[in-house]
Amino acid sequence: MFDLTGKNALITGSSKGIGKAIAAGMAQLGANVVISSRKADVCEEVTAEINAAGGGKAVCIPCNISHKDQLESLVAQTHEQLGQIDILVCNAAVNPFYGSLMDIPDSAFEKVLHCNITSNHWLCQMVLPEMRERKDGAVIIVSSVGGYKGSTTLGTYSISKAADIQMVRCLAQENGPFNIRVNGLAPGLIKTNFARALWEDPETRKRVEAGYPLRRLGEPEDIAGTAVLLASTAGNYITGQTITIDGGGIC
Repeated sequence: MFDLTGKNALITGSSKGIGKAIAAGMAQLGANVVISSRKADVCEEVTAEINAAGGGKAVCIPCNISHKDQLESLVAQTHEQLGQIDILVCNAAVNPFYGSLMDIPDSAFEKVLHCNITSNHWLCQMVLPEMRERKDGAVIIVSSVGGYKGSTTLGTYSISKAADIQMVRCLAQENGPFNIRVNGLAPGLIKTNFARALWEDPETRKRVEAGYPLRRLGEPEDIAGTAVLLASTAGNYITGQTITIDGGGIC
């Protein structure tokens, strides 16, 4: 049920962290995967690493998700190199500011909302039509547990991730009749470079781990299995859901 042989997966932000783990997990189960982020050299390294491991094929297509023309090129190049897009994973996100909503500059506020919401919306608009035509496909939007609760330091990021959860619900309603499943992932605190400012702080880490029943922070690989579930036939009757993966932190 978890076999992805022959499926093509476009995964943004897949050169490191959660995106890389999802790409590697899907490739291990037979999917061909697109490795994409802003830095071409890092994408090439990860592509070579996944290809050396065997399984599905990985291709490198760098892209800055904040630019619509680059997203259009990403989709076009995926079609050229792999063919149809069976699985779309919107994982890339930004958080350039840590602090109060009262202090965030307009430029940072707009950047977070643009990259974490608008770019996902654009990419879905570009890929969903072909899935509708085939009446088959799976879309996964990576949100965060921050989308479910308030924060004194990550307010704008949390707002954007709450919007992603609602985007999942709306797209699931619109595309369900076309046999397309749209779901989200809401990771807790995962040990990635993206969240390094949080988990490297001893007090923050101690407090978070104490609140998680599993008593540990998550690893990127902890997210990959749920993504595979939602992309494979094992998840055929799941849509409109955002699955929390946080060691039980908000159970």
